[in-house]
Amino acid sequence: MISVLRVGSRSRPGLRYRLQEAIIGWAFILPAVLGLLFFQLGPVLASLYFSFTNYDIVTPPKWVGLTNYVRLFTADRLYIKSLTVTAYYSALAIPLSLVAAYLVALLMNQRVRGISLYRTLWYLPSLVPATANGVLWLWLLNRDFGPVNFFLRLAGLPAPAWLSDPNWTVPALVLVHLWGVGNAVLIFLAGLQGVPQHLYEAAEVDGATWWHRFRHVTLPMTSSIIFFNLVMGIIGTFQVFSIVYIIFTPPATEIGTAGPENAALVYVLYLYRNAFQYFKMGYASAMAWVLLLIILTLTALVFRSQGRWVYYEAVRR
Repeated sequence: MISVLRVGSRSRPGLRYRLQEAIIGWAFILPAVLGLLFFQLGPVLASLYFSFTNYDIVTPPKWVGLTNYVRLFTADRLYIKSLTVTAYYSALAIPLSLVAAYLVALLMNQRVRGISLYRTLWYLPSLVPATANGVLWLWLLNRDFGPVNFFLRLAGLPAPAWLSDPNWTVPALVLVHLWGVGNAVLIFLAGLQGVPQHLYEAAEVDGATWWHRFRHVTLPMTSSIIFFNLVMGIIGTFQVFSIVYIIFTPPATEIGTAGPENAALVYVLYLYRNAFQYFKMGYASAMAWVLLLIILTLTALVFRSQGRWVYYEAVRR
């Protein structure tokens, strides 16, 4: 009887603690939830309605049904071009940025003198504003006097026209993207430092080499971090806009182009032009919802595949 009372007295504070923890958690996320409900949900639903209309801001929207969606895939060659450019950019940028960020994080995880300074230097490019970043890379990738081509010529390699050759436009954007992998490096570094040290010690006792320790300890224990950065990479690359807009903003006489032969016409840039330059708000809204469906589909596929390659330490019941 006494033991039952003791168990009951212990369980009530535990339940009260969990309830208090839940209330505190909801209190922290309440501003974001209220912001979504009061400031974002309305425009989102309005854009869904506008996607079925012909709307130019000046005149009232006119219902056209699925016309905008049909036109996207049947009559607009620039839309297919923007989709192709974005897919090509994402196919290059996502794996390269994941590998580069992971390798840099492995280096930044070493215990050497001055490691805090090195970590800061790797993260600094992520803090550079988009405008300054664009101007910087316009100079770095200049065909004639840019430092990138200078060092390529110094090494005896060809110096491509990064910003004027359509074959090199997307690789140039990927290079700019790799410049800003500091956020992914920081997340990978946190994951690497969370790997239990006793796993490495046990592997060393069993005679495992550095490759076996990396393959059977580091990779599995950080696979959830790789999964997170992969999802964020898919979302980010399909929404790339600012750096492309800054580097490839054409003169007023060439409005409508995006780099040589529209080689830099990424999806969101074309959406922006339809909405705010051509004032086709209904058409741009349809583009936005198609983009949402594309990102949701790719993200769902990645989530569905995680059971095969993502390791979670907690035991599933």
